[in-house]
Amino acid sequence: MKPLLRMYQWCIAAPIMLVATILVSVTVIIASLLGARRWAAHTPPKLWARLWCRIMFVKVTLDGRENIDTRTSYVFVANHQGAYDIFAIYGYLPHGFLWMMKKSLFNIPFVGWACHAAGHIKVDRSSAKQVKHTMDVAKSRLKDGTSIVVFPEGSRTWDGRMRPFKRGAFKLAADFQLPIVPITIDGAFDVMPRSGYSINPGTIRLTIHKPIHLDGTHEGLAEAMRQSYSDIQSALPAHLRDAATDSTAPTSETEK
Repeated sequence: MKPLLRMYQWCIAAPIMLVATILVSVTVIIASLLGARRWAAHTPPKLWARLWCRIMFVKVTLDGRENIDTRTSYVFVANHQGAYDIFAIYGYLPHGFLWMMKKSLFNIPFVGWACHAAGHIKVDRSSAKQVKHTMDVAKSRLKDGTSIVVFPEGSRTWDGRMRPFKRGAFKLAADFQLPIVPITIDGAFDVMPRSGYSINPGTIRLTIHKPIHLDGTHEGLAEAMRQSYSDIQSALPAHLRDAATDSTAPTSETEK
């Protein structure tokens, strides 16, 4: 059965998705240039992401929709199980948002160009000046219900368990006085782990937790990190909830 599945994925699904990716990217670029940037950042990519899931036999379920208001801007923070996190969130998070993305991702043909045109936020930590510019751009775009999605672990897990959180997303939420909304992604590791390129049919479960409001203090920021980590981990299966105790500590001096 698996050889037939892989043949379908590489010979039928992959060519279809390549064409769809190019068409959606071009649509986003043109719509953004014509002044429909907000629509371009949300609607075409949502359809594209859902197509990626359906054509690869990946089902996505959503719990906690009632915890968010489409008129409010949030900083969404999610665990990062694998590449399919992108499609699950893009396709099924019921809220308009922008990604905070590594600078290098904007160089990807079509996809990166479309992200730039749609106004996704480029993260450049090459200097203090560039970090300030990133923050200024984010502040100008996070309004009227537009939110951002960040993976505070920084990279995908190797074993399905959560990695330590970095402070950047939480500091941004404190600076902009935006509530944090934790999102648990469960099942994406089984669909497509970091160690491989094959996509396995399965179910990805998204759980939207209640917003966390920061009080602007250093202690409040640390508590928001701990609470977000705990909330996200609470919706994971038991075998993925045995991470280190001090899992919200910054991992580098630049995050302190």
